[in-house]
Amino acid sequence: MIRVHHLEASRSHRVLWLLEELGLPYEVIRYARDPVTMAAPPSLRAVHPLGKSPVVEDGGEVLAESGAILETLLDRHDLTGRLRPAAGSAAHRRYLHWMHFAEGSVMPPLLVKLYLSRLGPAGAAALPRVDGQIADNLDYMEAVLAEAPFFAGEAFSAADIQMGYPMEASAARGGLSESRPRLWDWLARMRARPAWQRAIERGGRLSLPR
Repeated sequence: MIRVHHLEASRSHRVLWLLEELGLPYEVIRYARDPVTMAAPPSLRAVHPLGKSPVVEDGGEVLAESGAILETLLDRHDLTGRLRPAAGSAAHRRYLHWMHFAEGSVMPPLLVKLYLSRLGPAGAAALPRVDGQIADNLDYMEAVLAEAPFFAGEAFSAADIQMGYPMEASAARGGLSESRPRLWDWLARMRARPAWQRAIERGGRLSLPR
């Protein structure tokens, strides 16, 4: 049985969503954030030295880092390639781009904005530059979705699952709104997927800090 160590309102939602899309049985061990600091509880360090989520136990291994977890689960359990384009295809190259873009490009300025906003006046001077980086990312993604309905192309894939958390974070604190209709439509379609909704039922609402 796959076991998911799931921290509320975190990247761990990606793992639950993927497992639901694949129709795999799994166990959820839930962890609550500190209500003041929003930090993960110390008990997660007993599962993995970094004390972060998601962490997955599968096949006798402890897996960490959400992108690596998704890829490993696909290797082991998506044998027909339903959620990952064929290696060597143009769609697979797009898929790889978005699997890495999610954490390498989208999330860093969103996190910086969150930290700066908590500094009050001390962080105000840097916010416009960070907001500009966020806007550039949103404009780029809006243009990409003008060409195809999903990030890797014509078909839904795990790249959309990987992008789900940054898009929720963008909606919470990055200015994503109906002013970018293609991104907003994509987010609405993802939220409407039965597997996304079942993941919310298992792991709780994805309410991200602003």
